[in-house]
Amino acid sequence: MSVRGYFVPFFRCTAFLSLRILVLVPAGLPVRSQSDSLPDTKVMDNITVRQGETLFLRCAQGDIVTHTAWLNRSSILYAGDEKWSVDPRVSLVTLNQEEFTIKIENVDMTDEGQYVCAVQTSSRPTTTIIHVLVQVPPKIINLPRDIVVNEGSNVTLMCQADGKPEPLISWKLISSSGDQATDDDYLEIPSISRQRAGTYECTAVNNIDTDTQTVDITVNYAPSVSDGRDVGVTLGQRGVLECEADAVPEADFEWYKDDRRISNGFDGLEIVNTGSLSRLTFFNVSDGDYGNYSCVAVNKLGSSNTSFLMYVVIQPTSSTLLQGPRTVQDGSGSAMGLHLHTCLIIIVCLPFLLKF
Repeated sequence: MSVRGYFVPFFRCTAFLSLRILVLVPAGLPVRSQSDSLPDTKVMDNITVRQGETLFLRCAQGDIVTHTAWLNRSSILYAGDEKWSVDPRVSLVTLNQEEFTIKIENVDMTDEGQYVCAVQTSSRPTTTIIHVLVQVPPKIINLPRDIVVNEGSNVTLMCQADGKPEPLISWKLISSSGDQATDDDYLEIPSISRQRAGTYECTAVNNIDTDTQTVDITVNYAPSVSDGRDVGVTLGQRGVLECEADAVPEADFEWYKDDRRISNGFDGLEIVNTGSLSRLTFFNVSDGDYGNYSCVAVNKLGSSNTSFLMYVVIQPTSSTLLQGPRTVQDGSGSAMGLHLHTCLIIIVCLPFLLKF
């Protein structure tokens, strides 16, 4: 009988009959009683290993060992120094009178379970049972893509993760305050507002590691235009009107003078739009440029407008500067003379008034 033919029935019976080794004795050897052939069973502490690490399985040997093997469930991994497993990750480390050690590299969840070291000595068989636990770091497997919604919509975010131990999942809106949103797989946002737009982070954590992924929520809303500020400009100088709108998506701007729309580059005017700001520039203000203007901000959800007044500012000249102080001085002198005449009249008339 070949070596492989001898061990197959021996070790497979061991696995299926609650790991009790039924020793198949070669022809010519005396047969022992059933009580002598019952194996001594030793249950070792569980071995915990992380996914991706290398697992070492060690089993003590005796002085006179006839047969020894490592089994995983019903599969024989090694029978002595002969490898039976087809898994390239499994290899022999040590086999001598003291120990029988094999290793499994790059451990995965499929490697979790019960392992048995079966030893047949000249006296009786012994078995060592080891249970292997494989810990897996969390990995987020189900997360929505970035979301674009209109203000007032209901939003639901779902985050699922694998891992062992089972990971705890939480959601939060990434902001300066870092407020926690929920400690659940699902995040419900009813009637979402623009203030709740931003980046949401899903975190899956167990005692092995942490995994995080993010989802961006964009909230669309109609434009809201800041109040227009009236501007005074001197004739012939440069004037600028600014219009700012808060909107998502960004607004398109339209400028009007009274009811007439202004085109960019028309009559020496320039319109420059930069994000949420629009500037209407007059490079050389003329008499016809003064008046009322309006700015309209538009996107697909609505529009908003504001109005401006550009009025004339008279630049002081040298003649007006000289005339102004002299006029003020003359006015002060006339007032002083009037006060002196009044005082004289009161002094002259006071004695006559006292007689009455």
